[in-house]
Amino acid sequence: MTSAISNAAAMPNAQAAQATKAGAPRANPVRSPAPSHDGSLSPARRRVLMAGFFLLVIAAWHFAIVLLQVSPLIFPGPLAVARALLESIQSGEIARHIGVTLYEILAGFAFGAVFGLILGAAIDQSALLEAVLYPYVVAFQTVPKVAVALLFVLWFGFDTTSKVVITATIVFFPVLANTIVGLRSAPRDQIELMKAFTASPWHVFRMVRLPHALPYVFAGLDIGIVLAVIGAIVGEFVGAQAGLGYLILQRNFSMDTAGMFAILVVLSLIGLVLHSVMKLIARRVIFWTDAFTDLSRGS
Repeated sequence: MTSAISNAAAMPNAQAAQATKAGAPRANPVRSPAPSHDGSLSPARRRVLMAGFFLLVIAAWHFAIVLLQVSPLIFPGPLAVARALLESIQSGEIARHIGVTLYEILAGFAFGAVFGLILGAAIDQSALLEAVLYPYVVAFQTVPKVAVALLFVLWFGFDTTSKVVITATIVFFPVLANTIVGLRSAPRDQIELMKAFTASPWHVFRMVRLPHALPYVFAGLDIGIVLAVIGAIVGEFVGAQAGLGYLILQRNFSMDTAGMFAILVVLSLIGLVLHSVMKLIARRVIFWTDAFTDLSRGS
């Protein structure tokens, strides 16, 4: 049964290959012209351009602060931010709070992603769930997350539980929407061919729907892992006893603008690392598509 279904799924590709082989002209011994340049950049050139742009932004930031004589309480210069970041690392203050925020980000992302995947697959398979449940999911997504965060802190307390729930609610919807769209992107002719060979719904899902949905799913996961950083910080702003968001509020009260910028730099680095990890996983899992390879080239 499984071998017949696999042969059926591979039949169009095999027939196309035979037709191409039969109708293809004989190899021309004349040397073919070199492929045209597609405008893409090599990884080394990309890194050089990124580093050059970064240095240009830092230099423009520094000289703008000096020439305009901006107060460091309003907008600190890059040297002051670097000094504050180094002091926070040496004192261990960043290390004490970064673990809490990372736990909230990863735990909230895990719960939101799993729930989004499961509910997305269920809605795709059930028209009743789509008609009854999906409108309420969209309505909940339109509610401002700051207002919901206040309720979650009231319900779950000031510890990490409320931050994980807030992060999960922010991650949930992108994963859900991309899962539904991805599962419905499978070609209709392949699904009908599988059914003609008496394939069960599970075989259709595993061999046709899921492979076509994976690029969409990973796009939703990539969006979700970045939004998870925002969700954790929003939760810590509303009410927390530890974390990078809590540390930002502390430095805001003490008018330490350079220290606030230093924590923002750390949060940006966390987001970039998580984004790169998700791209790397996507390239390993869905290796047959270039959707993530092109964006990750040179990283």
